Amino acid sequence: MKRTRKKFSSAFKLKVVLEALKEQSTLSELAQKYDVHPNVISRWKSDFLEKAASVFDTKSNKPEESQKEDDLYKEIGRMKIENDWLKKKLGPFQ
Repeated sequence: MKRTRKKFSSAFKLKVVLEALKEQSTLSELAQKYDVHPNVISRWKSDFLEKAASVFDTKSNKPEESQKEDDLYKEIGRMKIENDWLKKKLGPFQ
């Protein structure tokens, strides 16, 4: 019989990781309590700690994405104006 893989929500992972960081109970106890393997909790914890520093980064990707979006809207506007101009100029030939 084929086993399906469990999928955990990010809220659940955060809850388990925060409890693991408190170190009030062992990984084995947490694993038994939440029905998750201790290695999985350790991996979630290490991932969380690696990415925690990015929360306080002053550089964020959002301004870059915003700039890209603005550039794309400018390009769309320019193409629309060119398209309208061409339709106007080519109108008598159609």
